[in-house]
Amino acid sequence: MSDELQRIMAIDDPYLLLREVTTRLADAQQEVTELARLRRRVVQDLHSQGLSYAQIAEKAGLSRGRIHQIRHTGPAPEGAFLGAGAVTVVTPLRWDDDKKRTVVAMADVNSGKRLEELAKSYGLDVSSGNVLVSGEVDLNRDGLVVVCGPGMSQDMSDLYAQDPVLSWEHPDGEPWTLVDRRTGTAHRAGQDTDSNRPYDVGYLGRLPRPDGNGSVLAIASIHNEGSLGVVQLLASDLSTLWGQVGEHCFSTLVGVQYDPETGEPQSVELLTPLYRHDEETTA
Repeated sequence: MSDELQRIMAIDDPYLLLREVTTRLADAQQEVTELARLRRRVVQDLHSQGLSYAQIAEKAGLSRGRIHQIRHTGPAPEGAFLGAGAVTVVTPLRWDDDKKRTVVAMADVNSGKRLEELAKSYGLDVSSGNVLVSGEVDLNRDGLVVVCGPGMSQDMSDLYAQDPVLSWEHPDGEPWTLVDRRTGTAHRAGQDTDSNRPYDVGYLGRLPRPDGNGSVLAIASIHNEGSLGVVQLLASDLSTLWGQVGEHCFSTLVGVQYDPETGEPQSVELLTPLYRHDEETTA
């Protein structure tokens, strides 16, 4: 019996006991989920290295059937791309002059809800939050997934400024542009060019928290439609993204063709490689 369990069982106040047991059960369930995810990940990694299930079983002291079961059941390892145990999906509040109150843009609502559904499908606990109208947001929290561009938040602008490869640029009187400093290519949204086509550019990256004790998964786009495209990419190709960057800090740009009537993405494609930032700083 653990010291923590003994401490809880010794509580006399029934209401405090109920609260402590409830909290501990929630924490324990998160631990069980993440341990199961890690176990499945280890088996998959060993199998991908060329070991058979029988070999893994023999070395681990488990049955071949148990190893095969672990490989195909439980939370998928790629869920760790979004976070461990629990994630908080954060979208920006905007001030509506007509309604005289704060609102969340429909595209941001849709992006947030789809991210929440995606996280839940990987066994993660999910909560939501907002970037304030002032642009303030506490980025020094575990499991943050933030849908917000640099123009709406100085905190997010400072976060994006840490990216060693991709930059947000906004010259006076000009539309926002995403620039790949590696190639010198500037990426613009379709409505900001002469073609005026239904095309947006999204950003996806994992960037260091300001306190240095973790990272933030950041999603944004030049206009609202691109963020929906980034979320679609995550939903359709999370395993590939996880396989290439794991839990490392990285960034990439996503081209999004969308329906001009609904704003829904019709096709998405990577415009840049998945730039791992540890490799960029040592290049």
